[in-house]
Amino acid sequence: MPLSLPAPLRALLPRRWRREVPRVAVLRLSGAIGAVSPFRAGLSIGGLASSLERAFSTPGIVAVALVINSPGGAPAQSHLIHRRIRALAAEKKLPVLAFVEDVAASGGYMIACAADEIIADPMSLVGSIGVVSAGFGFDRLIERIGIDRRVHTQGEAKGMLDPFRPEDPADVARLKAIQADVQALFTALVRSRRPKLAPNGEDLFTGAVWTGQQALPLGLVDGLGDARSTLRARYGEKVDLVFIAEKKGSLVARLLRRSAPGSSVAGEVMAAIEDRAAFARYGL
Repeated sequence: MPLSLPAPLRALLPRRWRREVPRVAVLRLSGAIGAVSPFRAGLSIGGLASSLERAFSTPGIVAVALVINSPGGAPAQSHLIHRRIRALAAEKKLPVLAFVEDVAASGGYMIACAADEIIADPMSLVGSIGVVSAGFGFDRLIERIGIDRRVHTQGEAKGMLDPFRPEDPADVARLKAIQADVQALFTALVRSRRPKLAPNGEDLFTGAVWTGQQALPLGLVDGLGDARSTLRARYGEKVDLVFIAEKKGSLVARLLRRSAPGSSVAGEVMAAIEDRAAFARYGL
């Protein structure tokens, strides 16, 4: 008679009594990438480190599946998450599969590239391999309403791209140089992780996006499908999918973070609006 026991206890049974089924840890990665706050749900290495460790340390697993839905965000955080996934995969000697639901764009695609295989829904959006910096200029507004802003700095570039001053071409040139460097690093990462990119694939690095179906012949993804169907087809109908829940922390801890020195409700609300706009760029 088959026994339904947790994996650690099942491992203690004689082999002939065990009900051996493949296990796959499943971790959902959803949201814009960057700082996380009570007003801003998202992805950061600090917020994901524990969940990633638990996923890769799940007893008896044969693979880790990442279900990704992210429009991108902070390049450094995207890269840190990518590197942590690769480090854990090498340490635990486990294959990693990424499943794209709505979108894996920009930094979201960088994270997907940490997987050994990328499977996308045919209608998902994939790519946006590029760098963007957006903001607003308020210099004419404060002049119109009679506000005199005073800023004192040491270092000629310290006030770079101040939104309350007219845009300085020298500042823009510095920003473009930074963006070019990040883009070169991003491009090199994708090329190293995606060896089957289309031969004439320079258009892949223009910041454009494709549907999952379009991305397949370009080499941006390895297959089409969803996590449940693909994992059952690969590991059997009885595959044990172990969903890793995100640890959000206690309500008190979250309220303390909200009231921490330097926190700004207005700033966090604006950040949340920007995150929503990041999804809206892709019609989501």
